[in-house]
Amino acid sequence: MHSFRSIYFYLLLLFWSPTLAIAQQKLPVPKNIQATFLKGTRTENGKPGSNYWQNTADYTIKVNFDPRTRRVAGTVDIVYVNNSPDSLKQIWFKLYPNLYQKGAPRDVSIDPEDIGEGIKIEQFSFNNNALDPNKLVINNTNLPVRIKTLAPKATGKFSISYSYILNKGSHNRTGQVEEGAYFIAYFFPRIAVYDDIDGWNKHAYTGSQEFYNDFCNFRAEVTVPQNYVVWATGDLTNANQVLKEKYVQRLQKAETSDASTNIIEKADIKQKNITAANAHNTWIFEAKEVTDFVFATSDHYVWQASSLVVDPQTKRRTRVDAVYNPDHKDFEEVVSFARKTVEAMSFTFPKWSFPYAHITVFDGLDQMEYPMMVNDNPLKERSATIELTDHEIFHTMFPFYMGTNETKYGWMDEGWATLGEWLISPMIDPAIIDDYGVEAYAKMSGTEIDSPIITLSTQQAEVAFFLNSYPKPALGYLYVKDMLGDDLFTKALHTYIDNWKGKHPMPYDFFNSMNAGAGRNLDWFWQRWFFDSGSPDLAIGQVTQSAGKYQVVIENKGTKPVPIDLKVTFDDKTVRKIHHNISVWEEGNTNVTITITTPKQIKHLTLGSSHVPDSNPANNQKEVK
Repeated sequence: MHSFRSIYFYLLLLFWSPTLAIAQQKLPVPKNIQATFLKGTRTENGKPGSNYWQNTADYTIKVNFDPRTRRVAGTVDIVYVNNSPDSLKQIWFKLYPNLYQKGAPRDVSIDPEDIGEGIKIEQFSFNNNALDPNKLVINNTNLPVRIKTLAPKATGKFSISYSYILNKGSHNRTGQVEEGAYFIAYFFPRIAVYDDIDGWNKHAYTGSQEFYNDFCNFRAEVTVPQNYVVWATGDLTNANQVLKEKYVQRLQKAETSDASTNIIEKADIKQKNITAANAHNTWIFEAKEVTDFVFATSDHYVWQASSLVVDPQTKRRTRVDAVYNPDHKDFEEVVSFARKTVEAMSFTFPKWSFPYAHITVFDGLDQMEYPMMVNDNPLKERSATIELTDHEIFHTMFPFYMGTNETKYGWMDEGWATLGEWLISPMIDPAIIDDYGVEAYAKMSGTEIDSPIITLSTQQAEVAFFLNSYPKPALGYLYVKDMLGDDLFTKALHTYIDNWKGKHPMPYDFFNSMNAGAGRNLDWFWQRWFFDSGSPDLAIGQVTQSAGKYQVVIENKGTKPVPIDLKVTFDDKTVRKIHHNISVWEEGNTNVTITITTPKQIKHLTLGSSHVPDSNPANNQKEVK
C-alpha cells in the first residue's frame, strides 16, 4: 500500500535501547522464533525446515452484487486442509467488512453513514452439520468457531451464506468509487492463517496494518446487472458468455499482442452493447495458489490492455490492463506504465519472471494492491502516476508471491515495493528522481518515535509505522544491493525467493536466506540497520593537503551505516564524484579517510545523495582553502 504520501506526523512514544553492533555479532532471536528452529519448521540457513507446513483451502464463492443498494450477498464453500501437526478444535475466521460495523475498533476515519451492522451470517455449517448463526460469537473482524476436532492432515468443509452493505464513502481499500464503479475486496468470510509461529492469526483488522492470508485456490462466480463488466483476481473462464463477440476478440488479441488494444472504448460505453443481453450476468473466475480474491465492476469504464513475454524460455505472457473513467486523462498512459513495470520486474529487478497471467490497474480511490489487481486513485502529476503504478504492481512479488505476514512485518513487503518504485520509476521516465520517504526519515531519525524496523507493525502507528515500513527497509535493501553488486545481490535475493515462494517467510528466513545466497555473513548490517536504534549522520571532518594529495576524513557521527557519496568541486569548476558502499563501516570504525590525488585545487566538498539520509546535514558541506 502507498497511501502514506498524504500522512504527516504525530508523536508516539516507543521505548528502545541503543546498542552498537559488533561486526560479526549474531542476530538476537526471540524465543518463539527459536522454537521454530527446534521444531524443524524453519532453519538457521534460511530454508524451510524438513517439518515445515502450511494450511490451505479451496474456496468456491458465489456472490451477487447489486449496485443500486450496494448489497453484497453470497455463499462460500471452503474445503480446508489441516497440514499442521495439531488437532484443531477451533477455527478462526476473518470478517474484514466488519471494519465498518458499529462499535468496531478502528484507527481509520469512517463516515457515520457507512457504519452499519456488518456481515450477517445467515447459514453456517461444518461437514454438513449446521451451526446456529445466532450462536456464533462475532468479535468485530474475528470469528472463532468451535468445531468437532479437525485432526492433522484431515480436511473439513465449511459452508456459509452471508450478506453486507458495501460502504459508499469512507473508502478504505474497498467500496464504491463513484456511481456505477466499485472496487470490492475482503468481501467473503475466510479462514485465518494458522502457522508454526503464532498458531491462529488473531490480530483484529483495524484499518492500518495489512493482511496475512494462506495460499488457496479460488473459483468465484460474480453476478452483476447487465452492462456491468467485472475484472478480478484469476482468469475469466466464460468470456464468451458474458461479453459480446467483438470484445472477446479484442481481449484475445490483447493477450497475444505487444501493442496496446482498446478492449472497451468510450464509444462502446454509449451503445450499452458490451455484455450479454441478460438482466444479470455471472462472471466466472479461477485462480490457483493465491492469497486473496477481489473484484471490481463498472458500467462506464474504458479498458485498455497489452501483453508481453515474461519468460523467454516458455514464451509465457502476462496481460496488463488499465481500467478507468475516461474523464481521468492521467490513466491514459497507465497501461504503458504497467507494461514497463512488469517488463522491468521480469528482466531487471528483481529479475524474476512475473508470476501471474495478468495484472489489472483499476481507477479507484485508494493506493492498494491485491493478487492480479490494483486499486489506484487518479493523480495530477505524471511522475506520481508512474511511481504509484510501479509501487503497487511490485507488490505482486511481495507479499503475494512471497506470502509474508503484513500484519506483523509490514517492512517485508512495503520496503521492497518502495525500492522497486525507486528503481523502476526512472526506467519509465529518466527525469524522475524517486526518493519517497527518505527526507521524512532523515528528519525523524533518532527521535523517540523512530523505533527499530524489527518492531512489530502491530506495535506501531502513523509515522513510526510509515518510517519502518517504507523508507527505512528500502534503504537497507538498497545498501545491500550496492554493497554486493547487482549480480551477487540478485543471487542472494533469488535464493530467498526460491526458498520461500508460495510459503510464509518471516524476518529471520529473509536474513538467513540472503546471507546464504550471498555467501557472506551480513548480520553486522542487519543488526545495525534493522534491529538497533539510532540515526544516520555523516560529516566532513579534517581535510589535509600534501604533495598533490588531499586526505578527506569522513566521520560517522551516527550509528546507522550509510554509503559515502562525496562530490568534489575543483577550482576549474569540474566535478568528481566518489562513492563508497556501506562495507567501509563493517568493522565498527567511526571514520574513513578518502585520498584524492589531483593536480587541481579543491574548492568545495559536498557529502550526501538523494538516497542517503542524514539527520544533521549542516556538517555535509566544506569550503577548502
